[in-house]
Amino acid sequence: MFKTLEDLKEVVAEAGVVVVENDAPKYEQKLDAHGRAYATGKRKDAVARVWIKPGSGKITVNGRDVETYFARPVLRLIIAQAFEVADRKDQYDVVCTVKGGGLSGQAGAVRHGLSLALTRFETDLRPALKKAGFLTRDARVVERKKFGRAKARRSFQFSKR
Repeated sequence: MFKTLEDLKEVVAEAGVVVVENDAPKYEQKLDAHGRAYATGKRKDAVARVWIKPGSGKITVNGRDVETYFARPVLRLIIAQAFEVADRKDQYDVVCTVKGGGLSGQAGAVRHGLSLALTRFETDLRPALKKAGFLTRDARVVERKKFGRAKARRSFQFSKR
């Protein structure tokens, strides 16, 4: 039959069949009427709506500056991770609104939305952000409380008398 892959390619070429080498999906730039890329990021109970456009690197969260809204440096570092991996620090202006959850979950939601928006603005950044794990939604959420239990799993304290 065929001893090598080259033999198979020759037979296919003689038959006139067109072979497409790369079947990877092609991603295209998605911008709104104002030239911004939009994405929704989620983490725990927090949901972040993120818009990015080329600019000086100003980040606004719920109408406030990022240093004011996320006062802890760790939370600002979480948000900046997406820009550091993509090597796009101080190149985009970010406007986002966040609802739900606590500050830590909101920072994670902003990072998730920011990473998705970056891939919609520049599609060639997708492999780097995906490898860093910023495009995957962290699905861990708080388990609900069950009836007959003190919390989600903890039972009530046993009393002998």
